[in-house]
Amino acid sequence: MESNRTQFAVTPEQEGTRLDSFLAQQMENVTRSMLQQMILDGYVQVNGRQSAKSTKLKAGDRVDCELPPPKEAAPIAQNIPLEIYYEDSDLLVVNKPKGMVVHPAPGNYEGTLVNALLYHCKDSLSGIGGELRPGILHRIDEDTSGLLVVAKNDIAHRGLSEQLATHSMTRVYQAVVYGRMPQDEGVIDAPIGRSEKDRKKMAVTHKHAKQAITGYRVVERYRGFTHLELRLKTGRTHQIRVHMASIGHPVAGDPIYGPRAVIRELGGQCLHAGVLGFIHPVSGVYLEFCAPLPAYFTNFLQKLQKEE
Repeated sequence: MESNRTQFAVTPEQEGTRLDSFLAQQMENVTRSMLQQMILDGYVQVNGRQSAKSTKLKAGDRVDCELPPPKEAAPIAQNIPLEIYYEDSDLLVVNKPKGMVVHPAPGNYEGTLVNALLYHCKDSLSGIGGELRPGILHRIDEDTSGLLVVAKNDIAHRGLSEQLATHSMTRVYQAVVYGRMPQDEGVIDAPIGRSEKDRKKMAVTHKHAKQAITGYRVVERYRGFTHLELRLKTGRTHQIRVHMASIGHPVAGDPIYGPRAVIRELGGQCLHAGVLGFIHPVSGVYLEFCAPLPAYFTNFLQKLQKEE
């Protein structure tokens, strides 16, 4: 388990900065109000002593900060429209829009797919995923659009989870990546684990990593970009984004693994989970669904076509 303790040293340039302002500079992903509450609750110490948020720091001071454990709140049901492709008494397949988080997390307990599912399905969701992830078997990133399967009961959850574990599900993505890829198709077989340089990111590494395999095929080449179809053989966190960046072709619009000059009009990575296929865990029938490219994706392709 990762430590929640972080230590910072105050530089001469930072001398005279208030404690709460200093932490806000160092921990950009934590709100100022949360930092002030952490200081008040004793989670922050300066040179081993609890200090006030207005404390003026001196060069050489040591600031120790411990993130408090997240307070998990039961997600609430919200009447959020869902684009459902299939539904029966055991499962449903939903097309998640870009910008929607799959399940609640600290600081983000509303507006997620789980909130919408709780309203739509009422009490008919598998409990294996826990209170914050009822029915959720796999997820796609907030700014990735596309298809997800959700389990309504534990039997369906176990059957679908087994298919995910054995990599027998059909999962095909569409993406636009930077650069003109010379080869028409290929396979990236490179293990993925937590980045040692930035613990919030994943990376191709051999340390504490898991096997990750992504197959790709060129759909169309443009000036400075390539439209790809990608097939997941495994399902690691950020797999496609990490793999494509590792070979010098990051996903267009990716704010984490792409170049610093992000394509703002995309609002995140240009990545869509377009095809999802699996064996129904109760009936045994193979089902496959296809979600067309969303507007943000097609608009970007049209722009590339005009430039070409």
